[in-house]
Amino acid sequence: MSKTKVLIITYYWPPAGGPGVQRWLKFVKYLPEFGVEPIVYCPENPSYPIVDESLLSEVSSEIKIIKQPISEPYRFASMLSKKDSKQISSGVIPKKKKQSIMQRLMLYVRGNFFIPDARKNWVKPSVEFLNDYIKQNNIKTIITTGPPHSLHLIGLQLKAQLGVKWLADFRDPWTTIGYHKQLKLSKSSAEKHRALESQVLQSADEIIVTSENTKKEFLSKTKQPITVITNGYDAHKIERPEKDKKFTLAHIGSLLSERNPKQLWASLKELIDENENFRSEFELKLIGVVSEDVLQTLKEFQLEPYINTVGYVTHEEAIKAQMASRVLLMVEIDSADTKVIIPGKIFEYMASGTPIIAVGPKESDVETILKSTNTGRYFYYDDKEKIKSQILLYFEAFKSNSLTVNAIGLEQYSRKSLTKVLSGII
Repeated sequence: MSKTKVLIITYYWPPAGGPGVQRWLKFVKYLPEFGVEPIVYCPENPSYPIVDESLLSEVSSEIKIIKQPISEPYRFASMLSKKDSKQISSGVIPKKKKQSIMQRLMLYVRGNFFIPDARKNWVKPSVEFLNDYIKQNNIKTIITTGPPHSLHLIGLQLKAQLGVKWLADFRDPWTTIGYHKQLKLSKSSAEKHRALESQVLQSADEIIVTSENTKKEFLSKTKQPITVITNGYDAHKIERPEKDKKFTLAHIGSLLSERNPKQLWASLKELIDENENFRSEFELKLIGVVSEDVLQTLKEFQLEPYINTVGYVTHEEAIKAQMASRVLLMVEIDSADTKVIIPGKIFEYMASGTPIIAVGPKESDVETILKSTNTGRYFYYDDKEKIKSQILLYFEAFKSNSLTVNAIGLEQYSRKSLTKVLSGII
């Protein structure tokens, strides 16, 4: 029986690193098992803020991948300031009072001249190319995934021109995503974003989102069907490493300026001061990009001697670190806007067998998932004493060699199970 062809339009594709690439890399891996033939369309010469060459090995040679050139403004911006352009393109935006004149200028230009985002110039040439490609290859279904949300405009135009079935996948929200408030949008620019978002939400045949909170938000903006397909974890053949000798609390991923839970840092400082055993065995591992604001705060809490700053690692190394660490830390910005965000890494965290401490906003989807799977504890930013008590409990379990996780119901979050749901929509 012939497979159903589906064209997947994505910006992030190996060798792109970071969380944005994982979702569709894994969907593409498993879709053929459910009678779907995925064809991937991505940029030929992208400007990725993070590169992970190791992910190229996960792309099957049987998957058809087509590429077209893209004009990247971040490439030109890097001529003025490589560091600033890389930080902003990766989402690491300094606090307003600490922004340089160049950073303020870049944020203003990014927010008001590149709507919906800096990849908008790829829309027109992509529509022209794909219009012919879709007709020549008899493709009936297309999927766009954002951010960058400009890719949804490709879907919008192809839907209007060809009448194809169009699924719009939102890995993050659009106009309510946290960094929008930092883009120095004018009133008219903000309205343009809302208008484009509305067009996409009302024109796509089906909306796919990663959280129940995003679904709730979009239900007030469209009558089109919305399905929640979270991110997930994948089976791997990585040998489980030995556990760290020290009591390591590890954060893996980007620690942005606003992901700075001072009550957590205060709890650690108090435990260090009060508990000699904790002081001698504790280590805070920071794996990934860490903002200067967070590093400065850690310095203020006198935690520098206990920090092991690793920097960016490959996806395979990140998984090893998740399994080797004693406790995993997940931090989200304390904002109503971020309660809809479920970081992709949380599912790999859950599958690692390492207990999790998460700090974030109230009514978050992450809190619900951690509780239902029994994989960790979730706290709010002002829960200082509760955080401190939980860390101490984990430390005592570490000392008695009984620090374990008894997870339940993880299979629903496996990439293969999630792909089966997606194939049903296709």
